[in-house]
Amino acid sequence: MNRESLSGVRMVRAEEHVPSREREERRRLALEWGLESAWSITDRTIPLFNRNGVAGKFSSSQTFLGVPFQQDMRELDGQDVVFVGAPLDAGTTYRPGSRFGPNGIRSVTSLAMGYNFELGVDLYESLRMVDAGDVSIIPANLEKSFDQIDKAVAYLHEREVFPVVFGGDHSIGYPDIRGLAPFVDGNVGIIHFDRHPDMGELTLDERMHGTPFFHATNIPNAPPSNLVQIGIGGWNMNRTGVRNVRERGATSITVGDIDRWGLERIAEKALEIAWKNAKAVFLSFDIDVLDPAFAPGTGTPEPGGLLPREAFRLLELVAREGLAGMEVVEVAPPYDVADTTSMLGARVVMDVLGVLVKNRKLGQFVADAEPVTESTEPGVAG
Repeated sequence: MNRESLSGVRMVRAEEHVPSREREERRRLALEWGLESAWSITDRTIPLFNRNGVAGKFSSSQTFLGVPFQQDMRELDGQDVVFVGAPLDAGTTYRPGSRFGPNGIRSVTSLAMGYNFELGVDLYESLRMVDAGDVSIIPANLEKSFDQIDKAVAYLHEREVFPVVFGGDHSIGYPDIRGLAPFVDGNVGIIHFDRHPDMGELTLDERMHGTPFFHATNIPNAPPSNLVQIGIGGWNMNRTGVRNVRERGATSITVGDIDRWGLERIAEKALEIAWKNAKAVFLSFDIDVLDPAFAPGTGTPEPGGLLPREAFRLLELVAREGLAGMEVVEVAPPYDVADTTSMLGARVVMDVLGVLVKNRKLGQFVADAEPVTESTEPGVAG
C-alpha cells in the first residue's frame, strides 16, 4: 500500500473539483439578509442575524407562535413585535444549557392559539409579529457575543419594533439594555424578576450571568436608582452583588416582601421606582424566579420562588404602564420536565404582550364584545 492508494488522499484531491456555487450564494444571501456582524467579529462571513445556509440553520417553520420568519432583516419595518433568540450560555457558572432556550420556547408554541380568554386578546388579530431567528453568537467569546447582541437589539429599536429576546443565560441582559439605551431620550428603568440580584462586577474574571445589572447600571441613562428586582432570595447568593445593590441604591424585593405586602402594593412600588424620572422601562424575566417545582429547567434553581400565578399577576400589573422591550432568560431545556419551563417562558411572553395590547400600549386592541350593562332583574346582565 502506498499513499496514493489511500481513499482519504484521493478524496482530498477530489474536493477541489466539487462545485461551491450554491454554497457561496447561500453564504452571500446569509450576509445580505442577516446584515453585517458587530465590529469586533473578525470573520466577516458571519451574519449578525443567523440565516439559513452555511452560517447556521434555522427552520422557518419553528417560529414563536408560528409567526412569519423574517428572512431579510433589511425589510424589518412597520411590524409591532419581533422575536429574536440570543442562544448564549457561555456566561453560565453552574449548569449550561440555556443556549437551547430560544428553540425550547419556540417549540412549545407550535399549537398555541394566540388567544387569551381572561384578557380577551387575540395576539394574531392585534399585533403584526415576526420572528427574526437567532443572533449569531460566538460561543467561546462573551464580549464578542455581547457586541453581536447589542448591535442586533439596537437594529430592532432603530426600526421601532418591540423586541422580545429569548435567552440564553442572564449575561445577555447587559447587551440588551446597552442596545436599547441610545434610543431612549432620557433614563431607562429596569424591572428585573429573579431569585438572584446579578449585580457582581465579575465572576471568574468575566462578565457572566451573575453580573449583567452591575454593568447595565453603568450606562449613563440606566441608573441603578431605576432598577427594581423582584423575587430575590435564597442561599445561592453572591455577597459582593448584594453589596453592590446596597452601595448603588438599587431596590431588591424578596418573596417575603410579596407575602407581607401583597402583589398589588409590590407592583405599585416597582412601577414607582422604575418609572421615576424615566422615559422607558425594560422588563427582564429570569425563569428561576419561579419555584423549581414549576420551573426545573434552569441553570441555577433556587427553592422558595414565586408561584406561576403570582408571577403572572405581577407581570399584568407592571406591564400595563408600557414597556420598551423585554427578555426571558435562563430557560434550559436539558433540565426540563415535560417542557414545563419552556411553556412558562412562552406564557410570560404571551401574557406581557396581551397586557400591552389590552392597555393600548402596543398594537391594536380589538374588542367585539358588547358592553355589559346592569339589568333590573337580579342576576341578569342586560
